[in-house]
Amino acid sequence: MSEVRSVVSRDDIFSRRVREQWTGQSGRRLDILVAGCGWPDPLDLERIEARVTGIDEDLPALRASTSARKDLDSWTLGDLRSVPVPPRAFDIVHVPFLLERIEHAELVLDRLLTGLRPGGLLLLRMRDRASAYGTCDRLLPPALRRLLWHGFAPEGAVGPLTPFYGELTSREGMHSFCLTRGLMVTDDVSARSGPALHGPRGGLARLACLAVETASRGRRSASHDEIIMVVRKPQSHFARLI
Repeated sequence: MSEVRSVVSRDDIFSRRVREQWTGQSGRRLDILVAGCGWPDPLDLERIEARVTGIDEDLPALRASTSARKDLDSWTLGDLRSVPVPPRAFDIVHVPFLLERIEHAELVLDRLLTGLRPGGLLLLRMRDRASAYGTCDRLLPPALRRLLWHGFAPEGAVGPLTPFYGELTSREGMHSFCLTRGLMVTDDVSARSGPALHGPRGGLARLACLAVETASRGRRSASHDEIIMVVRKPQSHFARLI
């Protein structure tokens, strides 16, 4: 397991792992599930044959964003606890900024993993509930979030979406989840990508994060807000079947 904690671009990690997965399958088409397709975060699939399926919640902002995407071969919106996920049908499950904004995140992630073939990859991006940014995001009242959204969000951002930030949405929570399910974390890095940090009032957002870091005596770090992980589902028949 990588212990790197540097601030990096997910593109380097995900692109490399996707290409390795495709090469390891002797160039066979990759079947990819994007869980959270309302967040426009396409993978780099240049010169890779792939079929991409998207699923997400059925909310107006997510429906508008999903319908505008050109990289999805098909997509379905609905309750993620019941949206069909065929068992062992996908080589890669990409989960961009989904877990922090849904209830029952563990249940949903378990369902997604049933759709992953043995040896397949889970590509995960999530906002860290333990970061200063995540703390501000999860404690902001819904009415205030709607009021401030257009002043702080960058152009084209999808939202505002109500966050939940369950225990799974932290580095410790995700590692514990993977350990209990026999999954292997191959990459684990941090990044700064919070929309408010890159919006028209990014300076104010950064000051707010620094204030939280100071008030928490460093326990809520302002140095990152995103966790990027690559998780592999083992081939071993002795691993827990999911």
